[in-house]
Amino acid sequence: MIFGYARVSTQDQNLDLQIDALMQYGVDQIFQEKMTGTKRERPQLDDMLKYLRKGDAVVVWKLDRIGRSTKHLVDLINEFGEKGINFVSLKDGIDTSTATGKLVFTIFAGLAEFERDMISERTKAGLESARARGRKGGRPHKDEDKVTLALKMYDSKQYSITEITKATGVSKTTLYRYIKKRSNANGGSAKG
Repeated sequence: MIFGYARVSTQDQNLDLQIDALMQYGVDQIFQEKMTGTKRERPQLDDMLKYLRKGDAVVVWKLDRIGRSTKHLVDLINEFGEKGINFVSLKDGIDTSTATGKLVFTIFAGLAEFERDMISERTKAGLESARARGRKGGRPHKDEDKVTLALKMYDSKQYSITEITKATGVSKTTLYRYIKKRSNANGGSAKG
């Protein structure tokens, strides 16, 4: 069976151009959505993926209609390949049932892997550079004096949490985390 997938980013946009191209190609069933491509939840795409069986084909008007990102697109096409499903992008001239289509997609997969490696290398280089200048990664540490003051105020039972956070600049989440940490260190008997 040949499945078509059509998507536009907003409710105001029209799917007619894509649907006409998919119908002309000869798809049996079209799944269509009007939502941004960056959203994880795309119910029609998810439904189509459930229907796919070995020997089926997925046809889109352009690559950017189906993939949220290059990585997502490559992952989808790899999944199709593993399941024996052909993929066709009409405007991009890709058809994974042909040798040329497979080659083009292999190049895309290589570029996506290269992109991931470059991001990883830049992240590592940035962390090393920061460490060389005496900086550490992760969350900044809270001023211990402020935390100590916040805990004393909390223990006094004279101040509300809001008053404590305003006076010390320690957030509610941080205050509660230190209270819990202290409670666990004291065997579970929290003050206050």
